[in-house]
Amino acid sequence: MVITMQGNPLKLYGKMLKVGDKMPDFEVVDNGLAEVKGADLHGVRVFACVPSLDTGVCDMEIRNFNKKAAELAGVKIYAVSMDLPFAQARWCGAAGVAAVKTLSDYQKRSFGKATGTLIEGLELLARAVFVVDADNVIRYVEYVPEVTNHPDYDALYAALKEVAK
Repeated sequence: MVITMQGNPLKLYGKMLKVGDKMPDFEVVDNGLAEVKGADLHGVRVFACVPSLDTGVCDMEIRNFNKKAAELAGVKIYAVSMDLPFAQARWCGAAGVAAVKTLSDYQKRSFGKATGTLIEGLELLARAVFVVDADNVIRYVEYVPEVTNHPDYDALYAALKEVAK
């Protein structure tokens, strides 16, 4: 699969994941600069991987997830980007986003490498969404072919309803 940004092909580090794969472990930091390991996150989870919260499409995507979270009892939603934790916290406050937890991959780029979303040269994350079940199995994955486009929300939410039963 070719991922592009404004029509220009991108090279990604790592291997793209697929439905049925185990979610690989990773290390990121939260808004308080505390280390968060993927292995410590449990239950049904959504990882929305975005290039930067300070861009229009990413902003709208995470606001959409924040609204949808109220309908998804027991589902934890994480927005992962290379934005610094301070910028993520500022954005969440300004956007009124409280139901989505932001995680930063800026230190180790561990999430991007583990999920095949780290863009070589730009050191940003490509837009992707992963739905992971309570057994840590990926049940839905979408690498958005054009980074400046939105994910397929209808397909994502349909898959999430099945996993969150």
